Amino acid sequence: MASEQAPLPFGYTFAAGAIAGVSEASPFPKLYPLDVLKTRIQLQTGKPTAGADHYNGMLDCFKKIVKNEGPSRLYRGITAPILMEAPKRATKFAANDKWGKFYRDLFGQQQMTQGLSVLTGASAGATEAFIVVPFELVKIRLQDKASAGKYNGMVDVVVKTVRNEGLLAMYNGLESTLWRHILWNAGYFGCIFQVRQLIPKAETKKGQTINDIIAGTVGGTVGTIFNTPMDVVKSRIQNTVKVPGQVPKYNWAWPAVLTVFKEEGFGALYKGFIPKVLRLGPGGGILLVVYTGVMDMFRKMRDERLGKQL
Repeated sequence: MASEQAPLPFGYTFAAGAIAGVSEASPFPKLYPLDVLKTRIQLQTGKPTAGADHYNGMLDCFKKIVKNEGPSRLYRGITAPILMEAPKRATKFAANDKWGKFYRDLFGQQQMTQGLSVLTGASAGATEAFIVVPFELVKIRLQDKASAGKYNGMVDVVVKTVRNEGLLAMYNGLESTLWRHILWNAGYFGCIFQVRQLIPKAETKKGQTINDIIAGTVGGTVGTIFNTPMDVVKSRIQNTVKVPGQVPKYNWAWPAVLTVFKEEGFGALYKGFIPKVLRLGPGGGILLVVYTGVMDMFRKMRDERLGKQL
């Protein structure tokens, strides 16, 4: 989300988003186990009980995976999200910029408002969702303990899913993924706008970085609060192998949310929240700092080039 300055062409916002995604992904290998823990907890149905296959929270899940499956299992499926990160973030920020211009023109607004920031973020999230669904499906199926003997890696998941369930099965969970990204990005970009209005305007580059870390981290945290229920049902929908003639228990997003709530209680809709927010809260701050910094660099390069032409 760039400041209200002279706009840059689409390619610049796309490139800045990609660079921000790569920057956020740099510490990703160290943080990836948090994603594995999140998925394992989300896929666990019913109330936790004793045994190696049941987890009583993040730390219990971590200990049991290391003890019963080995430390390497905490990194199973990491290739898919690493490959996804740059195009995902590039699409997020470029779409947010494009949708922002579209809605400002549509509603006759010269500047962004709180409402437009939420609407723009939601639209960018919906756009982003179409990029991530196949990668997310591969990642979920590799992270699940029950799939340990089914797949030999990312390519094997794709081949077996397409062969056994059809090509469109790679987009299982599209609807729930749309809702997940709509809610997260609405919260993320909406909070960034609001926080920037509330905190004192920075007078230095260092101050701007601090403000962006605060705004992005708050946005990432609020977005995670908003979208975790959809993330829970998305994990379960994408981990379900389609069988001809059978309707899956978890099929559509909102009915699945209701099913989880009825059978497991409201708290189950926030399974995996702690490892998820530990990654996406600070990650939202990193994203915004890098994106804003790269966009500022692109503007400076453009202005210097224009200055030489005068």
